[in-house]
Amino acid sequence: MGACNTIRHWGGKILKKRVSLIALTELARIYLEGQLGEYISDIAEIKGYSMEKGLDNFEAGQLLVLSSETMRSQLEGSFVLESATEVVVARRTINYDFVDKIVLIPKGTNVLFVNDSKKTTFESINTLKRLGIDHINYIPCYPGSGEIPGGIDVCITAGEMDKVPPGMKEVYDIGIRIIDFPTIAEVLNRLDALDERAGRFSDKYLVKLTNVAKRLARSTQEIGLLYEDLNIVIDGFNDGILVYDHKGVVRVFNENLKKMLQISSGYKVIDRHIKDVVCSKKLAEILMSPETQKTEVISMDGFEMVVNKIFLTKNNSFIAIIRSARQAIEENEKIKRELVNKGFYAKYTFDDIIGSSAQINRTKEICARLAGSDLTILIEGESGTGKELFASAIHNSSDRAAGPFLAVNFSALPDELIESELFGYEEGAFTGALKGGKAGLFEQADGGTIFLDEIGDISIKVQARLLRVLQEKEVMRIGARKINSVDVRIIAATNRNLVQMVSEKKFREDLYYRLKIGHVKIPPLRSRKEDIEELVRHFVKTDTSDCISVFDDVIERLVQQDWHGNIRELKNTISYMLAVRKENVLTADEMPENHYFVRGQAAVCDSSMEQKLLSSQELLILQAIYVLKSRGEVVGRDKISEYVKKQGIYITSHQIRNRLDKLQDKGFVIKGRGKIGTLLTVRGETIANGSSGNIK
Repeated sequence: MGACNTIRHWGGKILKKRVSLIALTELARIYLEGQLGEYISDIAEIKGYSMEKGLDNFEAGQLLVLSSETMRSQLEGSFVLESATEVVVARRTINYDFVDKIVLIPKGTNVLFVNDSKKTTFESINTLKRLGIDHINYIPCYPGSGEIPGGIDVCITAGEMDKVPPGMKEVYDIGIRIIDFPTIAEVLNRLDALDERAGRFSDKYLVKLTNVAKRLARSTQEIGLLYEDLNIVIDGFNDGILVYDHKGVVRVFNENLKKMLQISSGYKVIDRHIKDVVCSKKLAEILMSPETQKTEVISMDGFEMVVNKIFLTKNNSFIAIIRSARQAIEENEKIKRELVNKGFYAKYTFDDIIGSSAQINRTKEICARLAGSDLTILIEGESGTGKELFASAIHNSSDRAAGPFLAVNFSALPDELIESELFGYEEGAFTGALKGGKAGLFEQADGGTIFLDEIGDISIKVQARLLRVLQEKEVMRIGARKINSVDVRIIAATNRNLVQMVSEKKFREDLYYRLKIGHVKIPPLRSRKEDIEELVRHFVKTDTSDCISVFDDVIERLVQQDWHGNIRELKNTISYMLAVRKENVLTADEMPENHYFVRGQAAVCDSSMEQKLLSSQELLILQAIYVLKSRGEVVGRDKISEYVKKQGIYITSHQIRNRLDKLQDKGFVIKGRGKIGTLLTVRGETIANGSSGNIK
């Protein structure tokens, strides 16, 4: 407390009375200073301090207000207390403005209440109970309170977010505890202002209480309406829905289930035991079996029915969904079609990986074994080796095959968009945020797999957030307080040297080893040239419906190339040859000239110089073709026009045609026919890929 020796008294003519306020933290100081100001700012000058920032510049006033008894104990014997003419120790209470947040927590939920001390924790809990918010079970939590009971993932705190233990799925912050009204009255009395302000003070007090009562009543009414709406929604489902507790007592039983079980609509089933309601012996056995999760097909009155039963840990109950097997099959097919349309579907299996060489067979074998696990996987390989194809095949061979498969290419996203795309955001989180917010890719991939391509391109900041997802299986949207659990398998891929990036501090070492639990190295095409002929014939077959022959000398010349662009370069070469052929045969005459082929690192070095030869519109068109082709689309002028409009740039169809003609003359694109569409040459793809980090 030596710093308190620098205390100075305010001098000069006093126009207003001086009130000093000391709080523990700077945040509490700001909040409490504002609260006092509501009542005395016109008659007193308030000077606030916090122990967090120190009291070096403390100046004593006529009245000293301390934020708590703890604060008085800390300042005992100091010059701060000795210099004070009068001292008021504030009594604190919860901030009533935010209590309606917690009224909607389900009845009987075990909830952790977190505060900074045993005394303040129990005071806050008792205050909430006095307000009638006693439908939940409060578990006190404060420094030194001991081990937290298991199974609790909901938490309430009074402005002490830093003390909230990890693993909480829902956190309700009801704000810093405020000064109670008796303390405000005492401050007014010490300033000789209580008598003249008694009316205004009591009015404010009554308004506060009335507003709290109104909000609580409104919240209670909303719960009632919500319950009614919920019943309407549940009865609207085509499925039979049943919720029952661990003892077998029915809590929810919708109308459709009554029809399935031939129970009259008016028959009361709530609060009855399952055995008294369900006549089907087989169904009753499934419902009362000890398994926490079970799916079984049973026969009921001549119809095949699918029964799904899941245990809900949060409220110690089960939910069972009963539906027709035929309906389930039809809906699964519909969902699969929708996922394909949205791109949330893994298109490839291991049968789509072409090649019979020992290297590729060994790689496929390793991937197939990893698919049987749920490990995080890092796929390393040069550009064009088919990393996404392997990721897709792993997903389709795993237990997650029925779930979504989402692929995101970090090189095609600017850093400022990556976080919002991956983790999502709440409404109002930033300018331009969608109304209602947006679920991130991790949430959308729940129950499935997310493929993170070009993982080496993400910033250190995003790496830290990604590490949390890997460690905790939790995500928090931008601008949100609620943490969402996700069940997602991560497959990452890169063509960069992550070990070198770790040594250069450009990639987190802990993230690298988290990703590399399952590791796959895809061999480059030049190390398995025996697969080239098989690949060529496959590309010819899939790129055109015509019956095309390939001369042996073409295969021989293709085998002689080094293929630094790997499978992608070979595929582009075949697409080029098909586009320029005269007959239904590929000969050496259709082979591109030698400068067409990538020459290792030289192509990368030349790409920045070649970019300078292109206009901004030409670069954008190359980027458009690159992105659209990576999505598997046939690229024409309309597609390019639609893409560039989304980038905020308008180019007419005529202008696009002229630009494409120039790009073809310069050797960056090939204007193909029919379903081939416009293609990038290897030179064009190198430039488009190199500048794709600017794509928005």
